[in-house]
Amino acid sequence: MAVLIRLLALLLLSTAAQAERLKDLASIAGVRSNPLIGYGLVVGLSGSGDATSQTPFTLQTFNNMLSEFGIKLPPGYSNVQLKNVAAVSVQAELPAFARPGQTLDITVSSIGNAKSLRGGSLLMTPLKGIDGNVYAIAQGNLVVGGFDAEGRDGSRISVNVPQSGRIPAGATIERAVPSGFEQGGELLLQLNRADFTTAKNIVSTINKKLGAGVAEALDGGSITVRAPASSSARVDYLAVLENLEIEAGQAVAKVIINSRTGTIVIGQNVRVSPAAVTHGSLSVSISEELNVSQPNPKSLGQTAVVPRSRVNAKEEARPMFKFAPGTSLDEIVRAVNQVGASPSDLMAILEALKQAGALQAELIVI
Repeated sequence: MAVLIRLLALLLLSTAAQAERLKDLASIAGVRSNPLIGYGLVVGLSGSGDATSQTPFTLQTFNNMLSEFGIKLPPGYSNVQLKNVAAVSVQAELPAFARPGQTLDITVSSIGNAKSLRGGSLLMTPLKGIDGNVYAIAQGNLVVGGFDAEGRDGSRISVNVPQSGRIPAGATIERAVPSGFEQGGELLLQLNRADFTTAKNIVSTINKKLGAGVAEALDGGSITVRAPASSSARVDYLAVLENLEIEAGQAVAKVIINSRTGTIVIGQNVRVSPAAVTHGSLSVSISEELNVSQPNPKSLGQTAVVPRSRVNAKEEARPMFKFAPGTSLDEIVRAVNQVGASPSDLMAILEALKQAGALQAELIVI
């Protein structure tokens, strides 16, 4: 197996590949990150913490922390104002193959009414997975990118979000997540974008390099690959597989329109059936004037203000252009630019082509 892997590696290096690598097209089932979450306290704030009268859970959490150190408040004593303490949520991503002792970057966000977390320190906080087990312990000084300032008259300015911050390497992993990488005689490759052409090409390339029957497509997005049993050989085996050059299938033709910003994205494979298009612009202007009507001398008339409206309509002449069969993206852009169509005009043209059945693409409006 080791000799075969070396020969395959030399063969790959000598091949001038123009396609995409397998590692960019697919991932291995079970090799993924896992979200972690925790609840804790940030202390050391400069009067910008939670108002405990409105966030009683902050005070309860603080009292529970004190009790862990054998400190108890006198009975009936509740007049505690913790302006330098804030209750926060802590989030992190536990990557695949992470081991105890390694560190993680964490994000800390206020869940109370703290004005800012700038200058605060996160107290030791356990981070749990979806199964309820603790996988990491977080603690450290926050790095807050935003700031908040307020004047005595109530005026206030805020830049970015001062209620959230990060702690680089702020959590230490305490438990590893079990992985199915070392189990079974097969590996499951999952395509990042399901495509039957891409799946077929992956199977053909792997079987051509490693032998017939090594890879088998289950559907357009999943492929099983036979792999060595030992972990060391499996790592070498995947190092060869992930660098295989694959000819990826072309994406589905799409036109995406963002109606809020006027942004239009036209995919490479968009085609237009024979169609003739014209798009005009009608502008209507209304102007209001106030004229003074003055009576003749020695008459019994009165001076009056008489409104006068002027309504003008102008229709801009636009030429008609024709799309030939199988018109490509370049030709569409060239035709639209020749008539001087704006983004809103192009939206109307594309929607009309779709309604007429002449647009050979999926039209998505977001």
